[in-house]
Amino acid sequence: MTAQRVLTPQLDVPQVQQLASSMRQAISSIIEGKTEQIDLAILVLFAGGHLLIEDVPGVGKTMLAKALGRAIDCRVRRIQFTPDLLPSDITGVSVYNQETREFEFKPGGVFANIVVGDEINRASPKTQSALLEAMEERQVSVDGRTHRLAPPFMVVSTQNPIEMEGTYPLPEAQRDRFMARIEMGYPTRGAELDMLNSHGGADPLSGLQPVTDGPSLTRLAEGIRQVHVSQAVKEYIVDIVDATRESSDLRLGASPRAGLQLLRAVRVRAAMAGRDYVIPDDVQALLAPVLAHRVLLTSAARLAGRSGADAVLAAAATVALPRGN
Repeated sequence: MTAQRVLTPQLDVPQVQQLASSMRQAISSIIEGKTEQIDLAILVLFAGGHLLIEDVPGVGKTMLAKALGRAIDCRVRRIQFTPDLLPSDITGVSVYNQETREFEFKPGGVFANIVVGDEINRASPKTQSALLEAMEERQVSVDGRTHRLAPPFMVVSTQNPIEMEGTYPLPEAQRDRFMARIEMGYPTRGAELDMLNSHGGADPLSGLQPVTDGPSLTRLAEGIRQVHVSQAVKEYIVDIVDATRESSDLRLGASPRAGLQLLRAVRVRAAMAGRDYVIPDDVQALLAPVLAHRVLLTSAARLAGRSGADAVLAAAATVALPRGN
């Protein structure tokens, strides 16, 4: 018996740029004037991470998540998180079949390529934690059996930071599972007018056509792992993560997982910029979206009006830029 050789997909930087551009163009036809947020969502998808979108109602959080899923010819499922949602609604449940006299597994909402978790903080902590194993290990364990989740797999969750009554804020362990966090913000006046003109009469998602499929995306994403990161840049990332732990503004700094997620994200940013190597600018550009939601401010920093992003960037400013290759 001859063992089959598994070939690693090769890095194709022009193809990464072309696909990112096609997805950006497709999603921009739905979400007006939010290029930075769209690019970050695509980056997280290519990096194999998960995305948390936090903002007030009505600014396009769910629409961005849906448009990202529609841009790919793959399975997309939406889970509306409510207080009565059960963990089995997420993971699935074994049901007894009287005809076969056997238990059959009925997959839950997490069995999709793109999972849109709407208002995740409205579900109980027990239900939120049902996502933990799926997000981290890309598998679900039910009744002693493990079920793998097919790639690509990405959770895009939204939450509203304003209406907090009756909600369950995500604990630090859960927030740490998200590669990046973004805020949508209100559109510009021009973008809002364009939205009224183009989206006032029909569902904007109905005209969005996929620009790629799941297997193609998976191959491209695996190739991105070959983007070169020098030892100096890796040490730069570790030094920044360590600096957040020493910051007087923070009572909880970034975790080792945060450094690993930052490394994956900067590789994608480099490829999307047309490079097969990472530079310090890639690291600096992603510090706030990748690290800020993982840290906890001290009471003094909070009273002083500083944000997590402020504290992370201030900590990074104390770290010397890397030199050499």
